[in-house]
Amino acid sequence: MKKVLFVIMAALILTGCSRLESIPYNPPQTPESWLTIQPYLQLQIGSREILVIQPSTSAIVYLLGVIAIAAGLNFFYTRNNQSSRLWWGLALLLWGLGALLAGTSYEAFSYQIKCAGREVCIWTSWWEILYLALSVASVDAMLIAEAYSCASGNLRRGLIRYAWLNFGVYLAILLIGSLVPVKFLISFELLVLVLAPNVILFLILNGRRYARLRNRMDLVLLGVWGWLILTIGAYFIYYLSGLTQRLWARGFWFTENDVLHIGLILWMAYIALVAARWIKDEPLAI
Repeated sequence: MKKVLFVIMAALILTGCSRLESIPYNPPQTPESWLTIQPYLQLQIGSREILVIQPSTSAIVYLLGVIAIAAGLNFFYTRNNQSSRLWWGLALLLWGLGALLAGTSYEAFSYQIKCAGREVCIWTSWWEILYLALSVASVDAMLIAEAYSCASGNLRRGLIRYAWLNFGVYLAILLIGSLVPVKFLISFELLVLVLAPNVILFLILNGRRYARLRNRMDLVLLGVWGWLILTIGAYFIYYLSGLTQRLWARGFWFTENDVLHIGLILWMAYIALVAARWIKDEPLAI
């Protein structure tokens, strides 16, 4: 874990010195136009004025972060020497921290981070780069948790090695995308593509075990992955529909990110209230 933290810190330092600011927002936005394409709230704190962008969306994603962190801490508290529960706790903690970073840069304080003092707003920031890294680290931690719950022997070791390799390769891609920079390499779309094999592995592991053993843990974990797939699918369907712009033209703000985050809040609730009761280390291999 010390090595992982060192790599992440090194990534932050390098990214902070990168050319991220050379990637413009598309379509180009000035600080003035940034405030016309989305709702915002003006807060006066002492002599300083703070603009909170997309207040409702920000509240939803921050709530997701808090719920995920609370669920992760509960896994730590109820660990009972189970390695799978330890890794689930770490996974949810990382997910929650990533959500807080995403809410800060994509929504709540995006104006201060991306637009204030600039002629043209930038597309991304180091806050979002760290969010991407934490998201992949979170799902790879879930894969390690799955290895302890659903595999043994060589299969377990292989899954754990794959999880670490996947995170390392993605971190290298993220750094290249930040330093060159290459927009697609630091995009949410690539994040989904990188994590797709993990989700497929989850479905195979729990699906085959449930077919053989009729284990309740595998059934509830299939529910976890099924709900995640539905949530991401709903996000892309809403995104491609263009409903965000049409609703905002009528003065109503509800985006594809709201669809994603509400779905993930329900997902986290299912993990914390249902799946957490059944997750444990399992010596049986599939």
